[in-house]
Amino acid sequence: MRKTVVATAFGLALAGITAHAVADGIDDPRRADYFKTFEGKTIAFVPVSMGIDLTEGWAAVMRSQADRLGMKLEVRDAHFSADAGAQAITSLISEKPDVIVVHNPDVQSYAKLLKRAEEAGIHVIQINMRSNYNSDVYVGADWIGIGEAEAQGVIDKCGAGTSGKVAVLQGQPTSGSDSGMMKGVENALAKHPEIKLVANVAGEWDATKAQSVISTVIQQNPDLCGVIGFWDVMDLGAAAAIKESGKPIVLVTSGGGEQMACDNVSKGVFEKEIAYQVMDQGRDLNDMITTVLESGLPAGKLKAVVYSPQLIISKDTLRPGLCWSASALKK
Repeated sequence: MRKTVVATAFGLALAGITAHAVADGIDDPRRADYFKTFEGKTIAFVPVSMGIDLTEGWAAVMRSQADRLGMKLEVRDAHFSADAGAQAITSLISEKPDVIVVHNPDVQSYAKLLKRAEEAGIHVIQINMRSNYNSDVYVGADWIGIGEAEAQGVIDKCGAGTSGKVAVLQGQPTSGSDSGMMKGVENALAKHPEIKLVANVAGEWDATKAQSVISTVIQQNPDLCGVIGFWDVMDLGAAAAIKESGKPIVLVTSGGGEQMACDNVSKGVFEKEIAYQVMDQGRDLNDMITTVLESGLPAGKLKAVVYSPQLIISKDTLRPGLCWSASALKK
């Protein structure tokens, strides 16, 4: 009986200690400072244009974090005008937001302005298309790697038994994305002398223009085997030209991995898409926004790069949930 009483008393005492420990909890000494760091900060986003899956996706992810942390997100839409974008950045330098996120139309238009912004104490993050100026952070695709992967996708279908003739459909040759992808294409083609690059044309990011130029390429090269396209939205025009020709021409593209990519791969419109996953880029973008604000470093001193992993969208990889939905952002 004595042992039973002692054991019971010990058990009650232990339960009391455990309950006391749970009730007290443990504070996080860094939590208050973390949230205080971001409260009231302003993030400005200057996209090439809103209304496309890439920019709508990035903006949605940034807005979610800004709301959660008590920050303000401002969007200055350039509407595909480099001049309008330059004016927006010039105004922002005077307004002094804490961070400017920039989607460059080409490598030169904003370069001097981004340097001025950082000299004015504003952190600059470049998303997916960089300029010649190396700012605090670049978040985006490894364009050389994507160009290599796209070219290889066409090479795999245009070898022995075919003409070996391929065409490249660029968007804007002076953009950071196109110059990188073209280097990747050149790297891949250099290893395959049996593949002949018979045309290198630009669609200027426009599906109608892409349809026109690829129709001309097919007329000039009726035995064309493949097209390497640099953006899926534009490349829908190339797909239309291929369909009109009635020829079995392979089309490999790149893009942000939105649902239309999966749908068009499923239908055989695209042979393959080498995607850079917009939603994941948005997460990386958010991480770097908080990093530059938490770091305490002066603007322009971080010099970080975050390359997005490739997502291969093909009939072999298709599965539910592989692509994200732009329409779901509005719900």
